[in-house]
Amino acid sequence: MSRSRILKQTLSHHRRQHFLCARLEAIADGLPGRVDRQECLVLARDIYPLIKEAHGFEERELFPFIKRHDSSKPLLEGLERLRFEHWEDEAYAEEISDTLSRIGRGEPVLDAEKICWMLRGFFDGLRRHMAFEAEHLLPIVNSLISSKLANT
Repeated sequence: MSRSRILKQTLSHHRRQHFLCARLEAIADGLPGRVDRQECLVLARDIYPLIKEAHGFEERELFPFIKRHDSSKPLLEGLERLRFEHWEDEAYAEEISDTLSRIGRGEPVLDAEKICWMLRGFFDGLRRHMAFEAEHLLPIVNSLISSKLANT
């Protein structure tokens, strides 16, 4: 995959995940009484595949690309930490999917505070993950794109 394609795809995944975070935040803000049950069902269906797809791309394309061009110990340790965060986020996404499915089916929201805490923990963590990538990984990709353009 080309450098510019890696950048475009990463930014596309980030946009989709930011939108997901905003939708989850809206649900958290509306609990317990103002919940769009249809939105909960849609998110329950979409959250895990969206997260899994973004993480798969990072592990198959983005991280190996960066490793080929920068194998410094701090960067490699950062990539490994992100990979472990992927596992945690995917497990979290499955739990959120189950919870949103129950809400969407009209089951009573027994502990709104707990659900809000769970949703906020997930989307705050996801936002931090993307911020790290935007601040540390995407500049590497941009630099490599710029150097390639300068050499052509």
